[in-house]
Amino acid sequence: MSLAPIRFDDVTIAYDRHPAVHHVSGSFDPGSLTAIAGPNGAGKSTLLKALVGELPLAEGSIDRGGLSIRDFGYLPQAADIDRRFPITVADTVMLGAWRETGTFGGSTAATAAKARQALMAVGLEGFERRHIGSLSAGQFQRVLFARLLLQDAKVIILDEPFTAIDARTTRDLLEIVRTWHHEGRTVIAVLHDLDLVRANFPQTLLLAREAIDWGATEVALSPTNLLRTRAVAENWNEDAPVCEPEKRIRI
Repeated sequence: MSLAPIRFDDVTIAYDRHPAVHHVSGSFDPGSLTAIAGPNGAGKSTLLKALVGELPLAEGSIDRGGLSIRDFGYLPQAADIDRRFPITVADTVMLGAWRETGTFGGSTAATAAKARQALMAVGLEGFERRHIGSLSAGQFQRVLFARLLLQDAKVIILDEPFTAIDARTTRDLLEIVRTWHHEGRTVIAVLHDLDLVRANFPQTLLLAREAIDWGATEVALSPTNLLRTRAVAENWNEDAPVCEPEKRIRI
């Protein structure tokens, strides 16, 4: 597993020169279990996409602790995934083995066996031939977790993994998250349910385009910090240019 923290140094991410995240600094320790919380539009998903290399930085840098992008397992929001594509549950899970098979490589019997084990772990034994478009939201999320299990990544990145799924599925998938944490993997998840964060994630980055707090959850989600987050959100300027470091006002 990773031996060095994943570090953000003065990271700013912009769309058409308008900052979605600005001047974020901090680190995810190896083996940590961290939630990223904040209001809608706070830049949470944007930060994850930059971390996995899908978005460029306008300023600053990200040190991935000596890891390559191949060491990251990334689960995007369900809304970003087109389930109309004609693919089975088994084939979807097998995509998690791309590091072993390559982009166009064929599967081996051993890999297929691992895929079946992953489906058993998420409670979908016997679903191999089902089309992903026929699944419920909770079943499909289980499939995506099975794919991550097969990928066996050192860092797990989850973007709103429990949105629009039932309570039982949430409990089952949280158990997998806890297993990853106990195995020493670094797990980072964007979440909206603050009660769920407090109960299951010891570290939190509270984000409102800037980092309001980054550390122990009970401190990061303090009433004072939540009030500050609301105030920052209410005063967002959607047309603001990327700010210059020397012009920033530190609180």
